[in-house]
Amino acid sequence: MAAHAAAPAGRRISTHGWAGPAAVGILYGLYAATVARHGGPTTLGQLWLGLISAIVLAVSIRTLHRHGRALPRELHAAAWGSLSGIAVGFLFSLSGASILSSSGLGLAFGVVNAAGAYYMYYTHEDAKGRPAPY
Repeated sequence: MAAHAAAPAGRRISTHGWAGPAAVGILYGLYAATVARHGGPTTLGQLWLGLISAIVLAVSIRTLHRHGRALPRELHAAAWGSLSGIAVGFLFSLSGASILSSSGLGLAFGVVNAAGAYYMYYTHEDAKGRPAPY
């Protein structure tokens, strides 16, 4: 019988929790590259735009999932609203829309998402003010 080596004392790297953010990021990146094409042929720049957009969104979602619970519920909801508003405004700006309309749509989308997130966090915390595990 072979002896097993002891596990290292350091923290292990786990991929748990990356599936959702990665899937959303990939879909977002594909959609960003498609919108940036404007019906023309695919270029290397559009592929890079899609790849970078996917990575930035996936890492942002994962970071907010992992560290957002340390924030008070108001800031946590505002962070989700900001992330969603920026993501939607950026996609809309890729379609050739003006900065004002892209900002307005992103702001409206962000406010609605922040309000929904605040409601969820407010109604799902325990009596001591701690968030419930989701």
